[in-house]
Amino acid sequence: MGHYDGVAAARSPARSEDHAGPLRRAGRKVGRALHLPFTGTAKGIRKATHAHGAGESGLGKLIELHAVNGAGDVMITVALASTVFFSVPTDEARGRVALYLAVTMAPFTLLAPVIGPLLDRIPHGRRAAMAGAMLTRAVLAIMMSAAVATGGIELYPAALGVLVASKAYGVVRSAVVPRLLPPNFSLVKANSRVTLAGLLATGIAAPIGAGLQVLGPRYPLYGACALFLLGAFWALRMPPKVDSAKGERRAHLLTHGERKPSLRTVGPSVLHGLEANAAQRMLSGFLIFFLAFLLRDHPLSGQSAAVSLGIVGVAAGVGNACGTAMGSLLRDRGHGPEVIIATMISVVCATAICTAIFFGGLMVAVLGAVAGLTQALSKLSLDALIQRDVPEVVRTSAFARSETALQMAWVVGGGIGIALPLNGTLGMAVAAGILATGALLSVRGLLTAARRRPGPKGRSKARVA
Repeated sequence: MGHYDGVAAARSPARSEDHAGPLRRAGRKVGRALHLPFTGTAKGIRKATHAHGAGESGLGKLIELHAVNGAGDVMITVALASTVFFSVPTDEARGRVALYLAVTMAPFTLLAPVIGPLLDRIPHGRRAAMAGAMLTRAVLAIMMSAAVATGGIELYPAALGVLVASKAYGVVRSAVVPRLLPPNFSLVKANSRVTLAGLLATGIAAPIGAGLQVLGPRYPLYGACALFLLGAFWALRMPPKVDSAKGERRAHLLTHGERKPSLRTVGPSVLHGLEANAAQRMLSGFLIFFLAFLLRDHPLSGQSAAVSLGIVGVAAGVGNACGTAMGSLLRDRGHGPEVIIATMISVVCATAICTAIFFGGLMVAVLGAVAGLTQALSKLSLDALIQRDVPEVVRTSAFARSETALQMAWVVGGGIGIALPLNGTLGMAVAAGILATGALLSVRGLLTAARRRPGPKGRSKARVA
């Protein structure tokens, strides 16, 4: 009996496992079914970001990092918009945004020129610089969560810190991209992928931020904090070659002696391209602030103010995404970057003139879409010019300084937009004037430089396609 009892005792756990087996198998199946959409999506994203050698070179990691950066920034934007803009009457909102510009944007115009040179002094710490920019915004997001409900004055210094950290990240990211190019991979294509990833992440995070906003004004900031903490961790895991500065020298926008490398010494194409891009970036800042108040008081026909702003914002975002996607296609068809930039600023200038003459909701949406598309193509073409014309020893520094100049142009445009009276025709006329000034300064020089440039046999091939 003892033997049989022992056998029975030994088999009893097996019987219990047999009874529990179907339940466990069912649980595993349910777990896999619930887990598959997330793991499948993650694998699909990783496959797309790491395609064509981007995974091996480290570019894929930068693409994913920039997506996290864009998602975090838009979460903070949603939280600030609810406090500074949507939650109060128009007159008070204009005062708050003016205060935001005075306390946040004005100091930034002084700090922006310092960002590039400061980061040039720490070329071996680019991973730490990107991680620091992420971590700074994570801390500031938590600090802002205490003031976002009341919109107190303490919100604005924190917003200034977020803006400076965001632009510092952008400058470092522009300087890092050339070091992560896969074999036979052009810079314009690499920047297209990075920018498109940021746009897609922004489009996904914006409605999520709006949903969190329904729970309370602090929750989008909590989401931003979580994203930036993740971004800081990912930045530190970038490839070590990101920090390498072997063979690099500093670049200057103006010539300071014959022996010092500068953008001017490589020819007029880069400077004229920068002038055209600055005008379009100024237009972007102007439209954001001017249309925000104009459409609040005078929304599109049959739509609320929020929906009107959403329509124009979506049009601009779609245009930007299309321009980013078209960048490589235009280059593959042999269009020179000078011609692309000259064409883009001419097209958006003509669109702004038409919007001023035939002002209306449809034309405003069209201008937003055209501005987004032309700005994306112009920036990609400017990147190609820097890659082609700036010597490799100063190319990374040149990207940092050009990005700083473009960010300053955006701030100036935003200041004009908030100061201008809310008259649609007047506003579009000012927008057309900004673009016309940029076109007069740049188009002739760009086309002349394109005509004078020697053919493929007369110069070394550059990877700008």
